Amino acid sequence: MPNGNTLHINFEKIPTAIYVSADQASQSVAREIAELIRKKQKEGKKAVLGLATGSSPKKVYAELIRLHKEDGLSFKNVISYNLDEYYPMQPTAPQSYHRFMKENLFDHVDIPKNQYHLPDGTIGMEGIKSFCEAYENKINEAGGLDFQLLGIGRNGHIGFNEPGSHTDSLTRLITLDFTTRADAGLDFGGVANVPRKAITLGIKKIMQAKRIVLIAWGEHKSPIIRQAVEGPVVEYVPASYLQGHPNAQVVMDESCAAGLSRRKTPWLFDSVEWNKPMIKKAVTSLAFSLEKPILMLTNEDYNENGLSELLVRYGQAYDINIEVFNWVQHTITGWPGGKPNADDMHRPERATPARKRVLIFSPHPDDDIISMGGTFQRLVDQGHDVHVAYQTSGNIAVADDEALRFIEFVLDFNSKFSLTNDAANKLYFEASGFLEKKKKGEKDVDALRTIKGLIRVSEAKNTCRFVGVPPENIHFLNMPFYETGTVQKNPLGEEDFRIVTELIREVKPHQIYAAGDLADPHGTHKVCLDAVIEALHRLKSETYMKDCWTWLYKGAWAEWDIDLIEMAVPMSPDQVMRKRMGVFKHQSQKDGVVYQGNDAREFWQRAEDRNKATAQLYNKLGLAEYAAMEAFVRLKL
Repeated sequence: MPNGNTLHINFEKIPTAIYVSADQASQSVAREIAELIRKKQKEGKKAVLGLATGSSPKKVYAELIRLHKEDGLSFKNVISYNLDEYYPMQPTAPQSYHRFMKENLFDHVDIPKNQYHLPDGTIGMEGIKSFCEAYENKINEAGGLDFQLLGIGRNGHIGFNEPGSHTDSLTRLITLDFTTRADAGLDFGGVANVPRKAITLGIKKIMQAKRIVLIAWGEHKSPIIRQAVEGPVVEYVPASYLQGHPNAQVVMDESCAAGLSRRKTPWLFDSVEWNKPMIKKAVTSLAFSLEKPILMLTNEDYNENGLSELLVRYGQAYDINIEVFNWVQHTITGWPGGKPNADDMHRPERATPARKRVLIFSPHPDDDIISMGGTFQRLVDQGHDVHVAYQTSGNIAVADDEALRFIEFVLDFNSKFSLTNDAANKLYFEASGFLEKKKKGEKDVDALRTIKGLIRVSEAKNTCRFVGVPPENIHFLNMPFYETGTVQKNPLGEEDFRIVTELIREVKPHQIYAAGDLADPHGTHKVCLDAVIEALHRLKSETYMKDCWTWLYKGAWAEWDIDLIEMAVPMSPDQVMRKRMGVFKHQSQKDGVVYQGNDAREFWQRAEDRNKATAQLYNKLGLAEYAAMEAFVRLKL
């Protein structure tokens, strides 16, 4: 069941359902589809489904496959029509939606081959108009769509109906928005390789579906979901058209729902429990909305903005302000490992032991320095025994020309000094030979992935050397789930859990740092965090775990909301510059990085701007002014 009742309140112009996790939400959506299929079976009718592709519906399809295999759900009465396909696109290409649907659903259930339909990315330009008309006619002949499953792009597109699409738009060939192409860049080995066009079912046909469910997971979808659900109906957010559908619903997880007004300001919608986190959230929100420091808020400010209950509880704004100001101030520390021989009553970390064993988990080989480089340096400088664990190789994020540069260097080096190593030469020649004939978006051969992985290993070692971490404290985990050679990863397996668990058991840390950045568009951070959490559960009975605290940092994509921050590590201008130099050690991730999204800034710039913005937020609340800050939330299992 959703976490709370399904609501349709003033701010939300489309009914929404919020679930604790994407897994739970996907299972619920799959059950609804299964109920429809079974209902139609009893009536002797076909269930006509509109299907979507992308990362969001994968778990819905996985649950449908499970229901087929374990609960006997048959798809023999299902007719399906997919929303879209890149153009031009061969159906067997790795990025093809034909291939996606076969691998993620059709090949695993009993749907007859002549009953699933997708737009054809191979037809000539002259035939597209008639194909699109015929595609819509087929849907009409089937009786229309009983159920349409939708995802949403970060620019608000549904299907490939990009911003500017009209509500009466028909199935057609469309030019893709740059944001859409940028988000697909990693799938294609760079945005330059992403097709510029696609065939998409039109808005008009989508809106004719009897039931529409739009699904969205993760923090990076939160801003556009708020616009679609709470904003006006506008053509530059095509998903907002769903506000006019009589039977549409948006299903999301908690992290995606975080931007909704009922999550941002819940006290305006219902009575709330005024505990410390809620009070901190309300007062900091009030201060930001009025552009006032906390200590300048008045009784009138509270009364006029829905917070009169706090005045009843405290009596005066002055008393609330002082308490919340102190709460925020106590999150600031220049001693992330705890300050030795100091009163730690109001500090985020313990004073003892003075020298802690610290284990930093870095999903990719640069997340440690990008996301918490200032804190990383502080921990080393302040004498803690710091270990770094790089959870994945990060090899798919290395550009082909960067790999070729290293291949040529090794071959030239061996030639110049008359060095021979048959195995190494075979590896390099195999990789360079593949690069000479590699097709756009083609999966790298093992030899090339090995070389790209070695590049990232050398950069990570260089960063650790720069910070001062000894070689024996650097751990490359190479978690198996990642090693597919493509953006799509395998599910976490027992070997992944074993690797993480054994490292924690070996180090016996007093502190663990892990990536809690759920806005990572391709999910590696979330998967790596899941592995750490599972390991912590498995180890919770071991004695040393009672003294282990886990802190979560964010990546280059977003920052913790200030009311959630429990430790903020300030940085001086010199420390900001030193962090930048540490990030520069990752040369393969500068300039022409494979995945950049629609943000032209390099990763060091994103992180630096975010750290500066966090410091500015503290300053706006009336706290001391710093050049930058890195923020953390403590994980409590």
